[in-house]
Amino acid sequence: MRLIYSLIVASSLSMLSLAVEAQVQSPAISKTKRTAAEKQFVPKVQESILRPHLAYLSDDLLEGRGTGQRGGDLSVRYLETQAALIGLQPIVANQAFPYRLPVQIIGSLTLPDSQIDFQNAGKTYAPKAGTQILIANSNGHEQVAFEAPLVFVGYGVIAPEESWDDYKGFDVKGKVLVMMVNDPQPTAAEPTRFGGEAMTYYGRWVYKFEEASRLGAAGVLLIHTNASAAYGWNVPQASFSHERFSLAGGGNPMEGWWAEESIQSVFADAGLNLDEMRAQAERRDFHPIPLSLQAKVRLRSAVRQVEQFNVIGLVPGTDPQLKKEAVVYSAHWDHLGKVEEAGKPVQIWNGAVDNATGAAALLTMAQAAVKHPAKRSQIFLWPAAEEQGLIGSLAYVRNPAWPLAKTVADLNLDSMNFVGKTKDIGIAGSERSSLFESAQQVAKQMNLKIAKSVPDLGGAYYRADHFNFARSGVPAFNVGSAVFSGDGHFEFSDHEHASEKKMKGFKTSYHTVNDRYDANWDLSGMLQQAQFTLNLGYLIANEKQVPRWKKGDPYSLIKR
Repeated sequence: MRLIYSLIVASSLSMLSLAVEAQVQSPAISKTKRTAAEKQFVPKVQESILRPHLAYLSDDLLEGRGTGQRGGDLSVRYLETQAALIGLQPIVANQAFPYRLPVQIIGSLTLPDSQIDFQNAGKTYAPKAGTQILIANSNGHEQVAFEAPLVFVGYGVIAPEESWDDYKGFDVKGKVLVMMVNDPQPTAAEPTRFGGEAMTYYGRWVYKFEEASRLGAAGVLLIHTNASAAYGWNVPQASFSHERFSLAGGGNPMEGWWAEESIQSVFADAGLNLDEMRAQAERRDFHPIPLSLQAKVRLRSAVRQVEQFNVIGLVPGTDPQLKKEAVVYSAHWDHLGKVEEAGKPVQIWNGAVDNATGAAALLTMAQAAVKHPAKRSQIFLWPAAEEQGLIGSLAYVRNPAWPLAKTVADLNLDSMNFVGKTKDIGIAGSERSSLFESAQQVAKQMNLKIAKSVPDLGGAYYRADHFNFARSGVPAFNVGSAVFSGDGHFEFSDHEHASEKKMKGFKTSYHTVNDRYDANWDLSGMLQQAQFTLNLGYLIANEKQVPRWKKGDPYSLIKR
C-alpha cells in the first residue's frame, strides 16, 4: 500500500507541476516565437519520478509482466494511464484505448507426447526430448505430422553484400534443414567477413528460422554448441519447455535445436562426418548436402491466440515542417511473467533490470519532454513481447503509427545501469550511422567519454527492439550497452571495482527469478543514461540534418 500511495502522490505532483507551469507561462509567448535558447533547452529527468515507476513495474503485483498473462495486461494499463497523466498525446485512432497498438500473437506449447526420430538404412535414432533435442512449431497448428529428408545447409545464410549464398538455388521445400548457428568465421584472407569476431544478424537463430520459413522448409534444426550460440543448452531448453510466442501469420511447421553430442553420434552411425561438413560450410563455394537420414515428426501443441499491445504516445514538434518527422524512444515493457508448475512454488520473473528500468526511464523522460517540446516530434514507444523475439517492435515497423519514412531515428533503452554513475557511456551500434557523431557531441557536452568498444560476440545489436527499426531503414541503436551485453565495461565514478563487480554479477541474475528491484540501488547511473538519451534525442530533433547510415552499411540500402 505504501508503494501504491507513493505512486499516486508522484503522479498527482506531476500533474500539479504541469498545471502550475501552464499558469505561469506568459500567454504572449507562443510556441512558434520561443527564443533559440528555449528551443535548444533539454529538460532534466528526475529520480523522484523514475524510482517509483521502476519499483512498481518490477513489483510482484505485476507478476513479471508476462506476454499473454494478467501481469502483462496490468502493465499496459499502467503505462497508458501514466501516458495520459503525463500529457502525451495519443496517435492511435481508438477512442477507448488511444495509447494502444494491438499486436496479434500466437502462443504455442509443445505437448509431452510430441516426438521426432530419424531413420537410416532400417535403423531408428530417437534423441531424448529436452536433453538432446528440442522441437516446437510457430505456425499456429495444433497438429503437425510429416516425414521428410534432412539437408545440411551450412550456416543457412543468404547475404548478397557478402557474396554469400548457402542455398545456391537448391530446392528445400518440404525438407528438414540442419544448420549451424552463428555466421561464417573470419579467415586470414578475410579477417572482417561477417563482422569479423562479432556476430551479425545472419548468425542469430531468429534469422535462421525466418529464412527457413521463407524458403518453405518443413522444418529446421539448429546445431547447438556453447561457443557458436554464445550461451549454454539451458537457454533454448528453458524457452522450448514453456509456451513460445510468434507473430501471427508466419512461422515454421517445426523448428528446434539439436545438441552437438547427440547429432555427432547419430551422424557418425549413419556414416556422416559432421566436422567435415562444417569445414566445407566455411567456404563460399559450399553447396547444400542431402543426407541419408529421414525425419519422422509427430508434433502436438496447445495453441492460443493472444492479443497484446504496444503502448505509444506523442510530444508534437514545434516547427511547422520538422514536426512531420519524429524521433522515437523505445523500451519494451514485458518480461518472462509468472510460472506455475504442479507441485512447485509459484515463480515470478520480475525483470527489474530487464526491462522495468527502460520502461520506467521512458516514462520519466516523457514527463520531462512534454514541458519543452523540440522542433521535431518525439514518440515514446513501449513495445510488447520483446522477450519472445522482438515481436512487438516487429509488428510496429510492419504497421507503424508514424510513417517510417518520416521517422529519423530510434533510441532504445534495455536493461539499464542500476549500479552507479559512470565516466563514460556505451553507444555500441551507433557507429553504423551518423548517430555516432551526434552521440559523441552529446557525450562531450556531458563530460563523458565513449565506452571502450568490445567485439559483439553475442550479437547484442540484433537482440533489442531498435534492431527492427534498423532493418527497416531507420538509424537506431541501444543506448548504454554494458548491462545489456553483461560485459560490465563502464568506468564508474565511484567505487570502481565494487561497481564493476555488481555489473558483471548481473549475468547470474539475467533471465532468472533473481532479477528483482532493490530499494538500495544507486540510480544515478540510470538517470545519467536516461538524460544522455534525452539529450541525444533533442539534438536530433532540433538539427536540420537527419541521421544517415554510413556508406556500405547493409541497412543504408533499405528504402523506407
